Amino acid sequence: MEDRTCIECGRSFQGRSDKKFCTDACRNHFNNKQNADQMNYIRSVNNTLRKNRRILEKLNPEGKSKIHRDQLLRHGFHFEYYTNTYLTKAGDEYKFCYEQGFKDIGNGFYLIVKRDNS
Repeated sequence: MEDRTCIECGRSFQGRSDKKFCTDACRNHFNNKQNADQMNYIRSVNNTLRKNRRILEKLNPEGKSKIHRDQLLRHGFHFEYYTNTYLTKAGDEYKFCYEQGFKDIGNGFYLIVKRDNS
């Protein structure tokens, strides 16, 4: 076996000819650095989705309510972040953050609904 150099820490080690890292820790550290920018973006989007869901849940304790856009914005709601859309037979489009949904009903008001997951 020949001496190899770890591509993460630069230490010498012995091992298979295709081995690139001296330890699992070095391999993990290298891969985590490679994916850090993507993971930060994904983490940021997931945090925003969770926050939107919490806001809708807080403002919709009964499962269906009407609320003004300004109140949603005051709580920090981001309208462009949602997990899916639902189009009713009547052609109404609801946007959902997990089980909490919202729909623009005009004049700055939104209908907030909770999907029954049973």
